[in-house]
Amino acid sequence: MNPSQDSLAILLLCSQLALADDETKPLTLREWNPLARKLQAAALRPASLLDLQVTDLQRQLALSAEVAARIALLVDRAGALQASLERCARLGIFPLTRADADYPQRYRERLKDSAPSVLFYAGEQALLGQPGIAVVGSRRLDDAGQECARFVGNACGLSGQVLYSGGARGVDTLSMDAALEARGTAVGVLADSLEKSLRAHETALRCGDLCLVTPYSPNAGFSVGAAMGRNRLIYCLADYAIVVASDAGTGGTWSGASETLKNGWVPVFVLEHADMPDGNRELLKKGALPFPHPFTEPPLRLPGWLQEKSASLPKPSNQMTLF
Repeated sequence: MNPSQDSLAILLLCSQLALADDETKPLTLREWNPLARKLQAAALRPASLLDLQVTDLQRQLALSAEVAARIALLVDRAGALQASLERCARLGIFPLTRADADYPQRYRERLKDSAPSVLFYAGEQALLGQPGIAVVGSRRLDDAGQECARFVGNACGLSGQVLYSGGARGVDTLSMDAALEARGTAVGVLADSLEKSLRAHETALRCGDLCLVTPYSPNAGFSVGAAMGRNRLIYCLADYAIVVASDAGTGGTWSGASETLKNGWVPVFVLEHADMPDGNRELLKKGALPFPHPFTEPPLRLPGWLQEKSASLPKPSNQMTLF
């Protein structure tokens, strides 16, 4: 699979792929978005950057000499990038950029200019953005939390909903495994190590029941910042989110749920029971909807129940983003 010229330009400029740590840094999202606006204002596409010289970049896009030179250096590694993309393809890993028609529409609509410029995925790409439920929570779970994670995963599998998670231990793994065991489908939005995750999920990936996706390089190591940064990507693919367990005021589950409540991307439900974590109580105070334990409805009723309970919430706007 060969990327389009627009996608190739975005990969060259915004991806760490085929770049050593001591080489020129790729453009961050905050750096790419102003450049994308300048391209649109000049009636140019990202592919135009592949052919423009430093002086052309300065003149046509009003860029500083430093920025123009940096772009030229990044674009100049096309051969090395192509070799890296071919290696990824042999592993079953492929890129998606904001210039691609297959880029998740929900990221464009909900995150707008904050949508990642580049994604890498393995497995069934068509699952990204299909109707489904995000299940999130800490790795430390009590019995109620474990039961909830498994129930929601199983309900997704039985009702034809995609199970969206972060692919980590705890809530993510319990719910994903339950969905797949119920012959359903799942998407794992990873913060690191897409390459390493392939072997553990080989069967589901091969059968088209799973997609693993990351906004970071396929071989990226773990960092707290990366984990925090991908949290919004889990919520924004789904129709609903269920928080199984959260610390109060700290941690990725708390920050992701709080950000989603603030922006209204999707309805957020929080597992409610007598011994629930303090973070669950605080999220309910911030406007999250209660998800009862035990859940007395049959699994097939879960999507309809979530829809009924969240029907009065305002709908997010669908403004589009830049390429």
